[in-house]
Amino acid sequence: MPESARHWTVDRILVAVIALITLVGAFIADFVSSGAAQHILNPNWPPHAKFHDAQYVVMSMLLAVIALILLSRRRSDGYGDLLASAAILATPWLGMFGALLFPGTSMLDPEFDVPSAYVLGLHPQVLIAGAQLAVLLFAVALATRRRSHASGVNASASAR
Repeated sequence: MPESARHWTVDRILVAVIALITLVGAFIADFVSSGAAQHILNPNWPPHAKFHDAQYVVMSMLLAVIALILLSRRRSDGYGDLLASAAILATPWLGMFGALLFPGTSMLDPEFDVPSAYVLGLHPQVLIAGAQLAVLLFAVALATRRRSHASGVNASASAR
């Protein structure tokens, strides 16, 4: 099997997809889509709040680029790069949950709250963040299983 076919395994592709979603997701949600009215284009937000929104967007994009660079590196064992990429990409998604622990924070401003848009009683952003984290965990589990299996195969082959 050629090296290029082995490099882009299912687990690596899944993490790369999350990287691409992270790369464009916050920008689209906060600057381009109708969600921009709730974020950067919200006239009720003071400039400092807009600054932090823009900071989050840029930070998410930078984290995604770092993860994609790590994923594309070709080394004899890319497992560490995959784990690092998954951890880096989990950061902005976990940050959404962590931000809710601070007093006075909310997933959205009251004028934009539409409970009919909730799924299973959850705001769509919570579901999106949870789905991204679940895919990353699944990819890490696949990579760990593949690595364990490869170690077992190598150990039994060298014992012969």
